[in-house]
Amino acid sequence: MKKYFLTFTLALIAVVALAADAVKWDIRLVGDNTENPAVEAVATVSPGFHLYSVDNPAGGSNPLEFYFDVKGCQTVGKPVANKAYTKEFDDVFEVDQHFYTGTVKFTQKLKPTAKDYTVSVEIKGQACDDKGCTQVFGSKVLKGTSPVAAAAPAEEETKDAAETLAAMTDSLHEADGVLVPGADTTDVSHGQAWWTNVEAELDQLSDAPEEAGRSLLYIFIAGFLGGLVALVTPCVWPMIPMTVSFFLKQNKSKSKSVGAAATYGLSIIVIYVALGLAVTAIFGASALNELATSALFNIIFFLLLVVFAISFMGGFELTLPSSWTNKMDSKVDATTGMLSIFFMAFTLVLVSFSCTGPIIGTLLVEAAATSNFISPAIGMFGFALALALPFTLFAMFPTMLKSMPKSGGWMNTVKVVLGFLELALALKFLSVADLAYGWRILDREVFVSLWIVIFALLGVYLLGKITFPHDDKVEKTGVTRFMLACISFAFAIYMLPGLWGAPLKAISAFSPPISTQDFSLFEGDVHAQVDDFEEGMKLAQQLNKPVLLDFSGYGCVNCRKMEAAVWTDPEVKATIDNDYVLVTLMVDEKKALPEPIKVVEKDGTPRTLRTYGDKWSYLQRSKFGANAQPFHVIVDKEGKPLAPAFVYKEDVPGYKAFLKQGKDNFYKEEK
Repeated sequence: MKKYFLTFTLALIAVVALAADAVKWDIRLVGDNTENPAVEAVATVSPGFHLYSVDNPAGGSNPLEFYFDVKGCQTVGKPVANKAYTKEFDDVFEVDQHFYTGTVKFTQKLKPTAKDYTVSVEIKGQACDDKGCTQVFGSKVLKGTSPVAAAAPAEEETKDAAETLAAMTDSLHEADGVLVPGADTTDVSHGQAWWTNVEAELDQLSDAPEEAGRSLLYIFIAGFLGGLVALVTPCVWPMIPMTVSFFLKQNKSKSKSVGAAATYGLSIIVIYVALGLAVTAIFGASALNELATSALFNIIFFLLLVVFAISFMGGFELTLPSSWTNKMDSKVDATTGMLSIFFMAFTLVLVSFSCTGPIIGTLLVEAAATSNFISPAIGMFGFALALALPFTLFAMFPTMLKSMPKSGGWMNTVKVVLGFLELALALKFLSVADLAYGWRILDREVFVSLWIVIFALLGVYLLGKITFPHDDKVEKTGVTRFMLACISFAFAIYMLPGLWGAPLKAISAFSPPISTQDFSLFEGDVHAQVDDFEEGMKLAQQLNKPVLLDFSGYGCVNCRKMEAAVWTDPEVKATIDNDYVLVTLMVDEKKALPEPIKVVEKDGTPRTLRTYGDKWSYLQRSKFGANAQPFHVIVDKEGKPLAPAFVYKEDVPGYKAFLKQGKDNFYKEEK
């Protein structure tokens, strides 16, 4: 059979560079000391983001808005962009979105009415990428002079910013050096504390060792199970009795044989853990953490797993160059003692690559999706431990070799079954990229249909009705194969109602959100009790319940995706409805406040809050130190966080744990 050389690490060559800010503004005054000055606002949009235009259609993402408070001059016309926007149809909102990418400059002409003039500029809008949306802000106070001042208009300018701020002070509270809108605290205590900054408390909860421990434990177990599966592949299983027998013959005493075999097993562990550490060192912790949400890498992972699946099914073999193996063999012959044993372990790693490579590749993909930078090393430790244990145990107890199942066609069956599973898992990564780019080629019903077909065919294969190149002919179906076939068929039947919108909790972490399904009979939407922060906090005190704050937006695509994928779960819905006061705060809400409120950001920048969307966006920034949506956080009746914030992630089990932690901590405080 023709052999092809492929290494799974080639899929991890590039690193996605994510910009710290979605949009950076450079606001300046041009033409000062002339009769025709102008304000130029240059927006630098980070790669992958879209900055929506001033005239973005209603029903789409939040448009760009400019505010000019002037003294000694007046504005002429409206801001004009130096380039045309991109127009693209959005399948989610079903409107044409108008947006800019790269760099765009907006120019606002001015007409001086006095020798000295001042312009206070404020800009707000929305920028979105494949992971979520961010509110965009820019502000600056510009001062200029005019050689010949025009006559002052009948109605001059707006109030001086300082005078307005002084007039508004009585309606503001001050918390941590930041001015915040005052809450109506009638018959309710701790109103001012609701706006207090809690970033430190939130960070403390996010860094809880229990969370990190759970993540590392998961990846260790996944690695260990992967190692057990690798053991029963044709590349590894036959080598166990051969290798153990070699050690027993080389060392006459039992103690020396056991010591040599233990060193051999330890060498295997060291090699694989070193590989995991190398992956982290090469790509960096932050890069690994971003792989799970990067559209480009999800496409690479999809192609990689499809290649692995075809290889497992017998399409071709993944092998390393024979020169590598020969070189290791020569090292074994040329050395003695511990070093010789280490080179033997290295030879095993190379020889078994065609079977273990795809398993290791999948393991590293899963490790990349965790939030801990040592996950690859932990996963490889679990994998190597499972792989090394039999060599040591059989060397200690040689009689156990007699009870080992003989090598045969059953091992190729294991490989083919793994191929089916790799193929199913590959669709998950393609789904992430499909959602990011909006291709709509893998909507939920298409995804579920493909999984039904894959697991139904797996059942047919296990019954011996389908054979692959390296399979032995199945004369009789054994009990084990029959039981596994039943499980596979049952799983396929379980997914059938998903074609009509059933939640399918067992695969909700893998399948696309229900919002991508064209036809659904499912009714289980979650609705907020309140859409106002202060009102929600009052209601929580009256009902004695924790508050689930949902910072969302009408133009936030990923907010809709998460609501459809996570909140539609019956258990999640019941928990939110019964145990929480759900407050949804739309940061792009256009409803005007009774009167504008001037605030000072933590960095000292003055801002004017004109709409309720401005107010909720400011609340998210000033209290929680966050600016992206979706952003879910659980607080008690005093506004203190009870659990780490939950950002965009279609993870139903994770969200259930998030809700449970918040509820448990709330009632602990009550006691």
